Amino acid sequence: MKSWVKKLALTGILAAVVVTSLSGCGNSGSKDAAQQKKELIVGTEPSFAPFEFPDGKDGEITGFDMDLIKAMAKKMGYEKVTIKGMGFDALFPAMNAGQIDVAMAGMSITEERKKQFLFTDPYYESGLMTIVRKDNTVIHSLADLKGKRIGVQLGTTGAQEAEKIEGAKVTNFDTSDLACLELKNGNVDAVISDLPVLEYFLKKGGASYAKTVGTPKKGDFYGIAAPKGKKELIDGLNKALKELKDSGEYQKIHDKWFGAETK
Repeated sequence: MKSWVKKLALTGILAAVVVTSLSGCGNSGSKDAAQQKKELIVGTEPSFAPFEFPDGKDGEITGFDMDLIKAMAKKMGYEKVTIKGMGFDALFPAMNAGQIDVAMAGMSITEERKKQFLFTDPYYESGLMTIVRKDNTVIHSLADLKGKRIGVQLGTTGAQEAEKIEGAKVTNFDTSDLACLELKNGNVDAVISDLPVLEYFLKKGGASYAKTVGTPKKGDFYGIAAPKGKKELIDGLNKALKELKDSGEYQKIHDKWFGAETK
């Protein structure tokens, strides 16, 4: 009789241990989910002023995109936003590997990219611009770039546009800044890059040796990218973006970096 009671008691103890163990695992998962909610990890390519670039004081990545994503994350309840800088072409593998939650880097929403990643609603309308040296009297538009040397940033829509130009010798650079430096040095005849980026470049000193040619190509929209399967995250970002626009906070961030005259 005692032996049977002992076995029953032992069985009960083991069952309790299993239940407690499973309960502990469940709590741990909840804590992990809560911890993930506290931090949003954002990948960017920090040489795309005024959208993302190193602060001159301490090297912290700043810019329009950075201010906007922090405001959106706050609306969503995140306690911390961690910014990871990397090459533009490294952003997509980083998302696939789970190293970053989203990529925000003045990234154009294209049909090709949408096949592989999710995108938020557009948060900025951009376009493409072409610049040449001020002493260039031959190039007046995209049509004049046939057979010319063109500098572009690797993996961008500017690079894709340059590849369409007949006979052009296209050189890819890690950043738009490097392409512009090669223009200054006379190693390329023109640079094709995003309209607001080149406008900012000219405003910050580039106009001393460079000028725009032709008509900017509009209708290029920037979005925040996330891996497939993160629809809930994208939905949350879209909701936060709308709230910021409705409240006027988005416009304040916009005017800080671009000025009210560019609305």
